[in-house]
Amino acid sequence: MTTIVPAYTQPLTDGLTVEVAVPLPLEGSFHYRVPASLAERVRTGVRVLVPFGRRTISAYVLGFSQPPEGQRLKDLREVLDDEPLWTERELTFFRWIADYYLHPLGEVLKSALPSGINLQSKKVAAGEGLTGGRKVLRQRIFAATGQTPLKALRGKSAEILAFLTESGEALSAELKARFGDCSPNLKRLTELGLVHLEQREVYRNPFSGEQVQRDQPKALISHQQSALQALLNAADSGGFAPFLLHGVTGSGKTEVYLQAIEHCRNQNKNALVLVPEISLTPQLVRRFRARFGDGIAVLHSALSDGERYDEWRRIRRGEAPIVIGARSAIFAPLERIGIIVVDEEHEASFKQSDGLRYNARDLALVRGRDEGAVVLLGSATPLVTTVQAAREGRLTLLELPERVAGRPLPEILPVTTRLTNEEPISAPLLAELALNLERGEQSLLFLNRRGFATWLSCPACNETLSCPNCSVSLTYHRGRGESRCHYCDYRVPAPGTCPACGEPELKELGAGTERIEAELRTHFPEARIARMDSDTTGGKDGHNRILSRVARGEVDILVGTQMIAKGHDFPGVTLVGVLQAEGSLYLPDFRAAERTFQVLSQVIGRAGRGELAGRVLLQAANPEHYAVARALTHDFEGFCNEELEFRQELGYPPFGFLAAVQFSGTAEGATRDSAAQAARLLTLLKARLSLRVEILGPAQAPIYRLRGRFRQQILLKAHQRSDLRRLLTAYRRERTGYANVREALDIDPVDLL
Repeated sequence: MTTIVPAYTQPLTDGLTVEVAVPLPLEGSFHYRVPASLAERVRTGVRVLVPFGRRTISAYVLGFSQPPEGQRLKDLREVLDDEPLWTERELTFFRWIADYYLHPLGEVLKSALPSGINLQSKKVAAGEGLTGGRKVLRQRIFAATGQTPLKALRGKSAEILAFLTESGEALSAELKARFGDCSPNLKRLTELGLVHLEQREVYRNPFSGEQVQRDQPKALISHQQSALQALLNAADSGGFAPFLLHGVTGSGKTEVYLQAIEHCRNQNKNALVLVPEISLTPQLVRRFRARFGDGIAVLHSALSDGERYDEWRRIRRGEAPIVIGARSAIFAPLERIGIIVVDEEHEASFKQSDGLRYNARDLALVRGRDEGAVVLLGSATPLVTTVQAAREGRLTLLELPERVAGRPLPEILPVTTRLTNEEPISAPLLAELALNLERGEQSLLFLNRRGFATWLSCPACNETLSCPNCSVSLTYHRGRGESRCHYCDYRVPAPGTCPACGEPELKELGAGTERIEAELRTHFPEARIARMDSDTTGGKDGHNRILSRVARGEVDILVGTQMIAKGHDFPGVTLVGVLQAEGSLYLPDFRAAERTFQVLSQVIGRAGRGELAGRVLLQAANPEHYAVARALTHDFEGFCNEELEFRQELGYPPFGFLAAVQFSGTAEGATRDSAAQAARLLTLLKARLSLRVEILGPAQAPIYRLRGRFRQQILLKAHQRSDLRRLLTAYRRERTGYANVREALDIDPVDLL
């Protein structure tokens, strides 16, 4: 058995070997000998280059070990890092993830580290960090004689020196942009000793050019104060303390977050804040910067590799005590964590859908336990599994049942209708929109479908224009003149002809946000209308650009998909229209009712968050369904009771545990045979180990073909997590799959489509 030397940063001594993990889908670790020339540089937590088969790859040093008996070891070839990339506590966290999600540790480490860490940059002269190729000029003015040198200079040189005198320092690129080619002038100023050129590391700044006005903590209402006091008591006591903050929309959850984090910062403890999507990050970051200044780092997929790497280094060096980000921020190299906040904890986007299929919301609880921190899960519509955990005492429930400043919840008017091609927006909703425009108030329309028409159909043969790579219809985008697959991005010119019979005109069916925007421009030509969906928020600043216009009152009607329903604060919005309210009810997923209730409650909550009362018109073909009916009356407790009764009857979470074994391949027969073989092995192992696990499938995935690959899946369901883990551990040990079929395990699956 391998003996690991426990010291974290202890340098390697002669004769020892290292244990490494490789970022490949391979189980176990590997051992290498360290040549004397590299012995002083090797540490636990650094990357090294190692020979692996016929190639050289990077690997992660897990620890020092004695040479395995009788095994010939290869030498390391290079050490890539001067300092460790993780701490012992973080490595313990990564090992837990690998064990729980049954995923190779090397791939866990690869997921935890920023992709920009592999960028090649120049070393600074002093050897400190990476410059990214940027220089900073710092002015140095003579002080000994007391004479100002400005009179001795003329023209551009004098202008440059005056600018530097005022600003103190500037990037060379900034000076060239302002003064043109100024290399001779800079050389002259340097020779005179008036300007000093330094190569100094400059972080790429995702907040560049964005100014915020500082604010102060707000007065809390009684429920906020009670919730905050419970959090402060837990922070003062030390140790792991998990909470659920259930607050209705507009109840001031974010202010509770801010004041709890401020308390932890006063104790010299750091804070990690997770949000479900990029679209929520700008507004939340703005509020945090207004309260705490610039000691904040952000981590999300919209950053460039360089920006992400710089943010990661700021956190690693202790320069950013508050980290805000999407799910991958759970891996932030933050130490001395006092509080972890998971905002909108119910969101499915906290779950990674490929590769390492982790759930950041669940890992927040694990990391909080390891760090001895307060963990706060916040939502107006918590997961029913979280509610059940609170009822069982595994979380402490904190409630904010009222909106701040005594503002009422919006009045809701159901409109029983069907979304048709002729009239996608009902007459009552059009009338309310007209009244809102007359009053100068803002409106929001929600439809969770992109594009102009959700599909094109042939009136002659009834064929639907479908994606050749995926088992879905193409969505028609009139503005782009194309029909497009939202899964693989396949596109064809539209409207086009029928591929089956050649009919020259295809019929537009269904409506998306682009169609709703066009209808609104027809009805209200003078209105300022904006659309917020995946088609309009492309680019680095896409979300923030639209949200800023709404905040400045430059938009009268905002149309969007579910990204407008998630946690945004629009004080000027007094009217919300919901189109096709039950659109997600009929998905083949046991969570369909819960997700419908959540998105309806969230979008309803965007109305009336300012001084004026809000109202909601909700168009639905089936307003009697309990998910819709409970949302209409703001009855979260009633919905939870009905949903939990349904879950218990069928043994779904929180009354059971799930895992999915998923298969995909370009050959339909091989994919089907691989899934069938796996099901036979699972059935055999279940009997051999006497386990109580229900094996459902194999069956075609609801979206059978995706990006050119056929998909099968097996769903495993058990009342005891231990039975599920024993079965999957044995399965991984004995399984021999098909070489041309990809296979993946998904522990606690969220998306079954």
